[in-house]
Amino acid sequence: MKTKITEMFGIEHPIIQGGMHFVGFAEMAAAVSNAGGLGIITGLTQRTPEALANEIKRCREMTNKPFGVNLTFLPAVTPPDYPGYIDAIVKGGIKVVETAGNNPQKWLPALKDAGIKVIHKCTSVRHSLKAESIGCDAVSVDGFECGGHPGEDDVPNFILLPRAAEELRIPFVASGGMADGRSLVAALSLGADGMNMGTRFMATKEAPIHDNVKKALVAASELDTRLVMRPLRNTERVLKNAAVDRLLQKEKELGPKLEFKDIIAEVGGVYPRIMKDGDMDAGAWSCGMVAGLIHDVPTVQELIGRIMREAETIIEQRLGGFMKK
Repeated sequence: MKTKITEMFGIEHPIIQGGMHFVGFAEMAAAVSNAGGLGIITGLTQRTPEALANEIKRCREMTNKPFGVNLTFLPAVTPPDYPGYIDAIVKGGIKVVETAGNNPQKWLPALKDAGIKVIHKCTSVRHSLKAESIGCDAVSVDGFECGGHPGEDDVPNFILLPRAAEELRIPFVASGGMADGRSLVAALSLGADGMNMGTRFMATKEAPIHDNVKKALVAASELDTRLVMRPLRNTERVLKNAAVDRLLQKEKELGPKLEFKDIIAEVGGVYPRIMKDGDMDAGAWSCGMVAGLIHDVPTVQELIGRIMREAETIIEQRLGGFMKK
C-alpha cells in the first residue's frame, strides 16, 4: 500500500507504533519496523540522553529498517535534558521523530537541520494547523477514543479525521481506536494516510511488558476505560483498576479543590511496577477504548500481516462489491 506516509517515512505499510512509556523499547520498535511499519522508541523512558543513545544502538542491531524516536515535551520543575536527547537522536542517525505534549517549535530547527521528519501528536484540528504552521511534516490526529491524553474537546475520530482532512495540507495519521484492517480502511476513507497504534501493539508477543498487562488487555471490553485528571485539565484515558477507582473517588470528594499532589500515589512513577512487575493495581496506566477489539496476543509480524490482508479484502471485495457494474 502506497500513501503519503509510507513515502515520507520510507516504510512498506502505513502503520506507526506510537510512543508508549515503558513499552517503546528497542524490542518493540524493531519488531514493528521489521514487519514493515514504523517502530518508535520512547525517548523519555530512557532516563538520560546517554541511555537513549544506547537504546538507539540496540535497535539498530535488531533492524535495518527505518525507526523513529518519540520525544514528549512536558512542563516540569526540572525539565529533562532536551538538548541532550536531541543530540542523541541526531547522532544516532534517526530520521523520524514523533513529538508530543507541548509545542515543539523551539526544538524543530535542530531536528530539521539534521534532515529529520517530524510528526506531532495533536488532539484537535486547531493544534494540527499550528503544527503545520511551525513546520511539522505530518501530524498524528488523536481522537477521543485514544489511550493516554485525548485533550479536552472530546471529539471522536469519525468527526475529527474528516475535519482534519478539510483543513490540513500536510499528511496525517489516525490515532485512537485503531486495531485492525477495518480501522485502517476507515482511517484512509476519512482522509488519513495511515494509522498510529499504541494499545493494540502492547498486546503482542514482542511487547517488552509483563504478561499480566497483555492478559488485562485481552480481557477488557470497550467499557473498561476511565477518564482521570479531568478536573486538572490533564485528562488521561486509562484502564479501570483499584487505583483508578481510588483516584476517581478522590476527584469526586475534593471537587474543585483537587491538586496533583492529592493523586500522586496513583499516577506518580507507577509505570515500572505495572509494565515490568505486572502489578495491575499499582496505579493508572494509559489504555484506549480499542481494548474492546483486542482478542489475542499475536506476533507483530502476524498482526501487521493480518491488518494488511484484511484491509485489502475490504477495499477490493466488500467495498468494491457495493459498486454497480
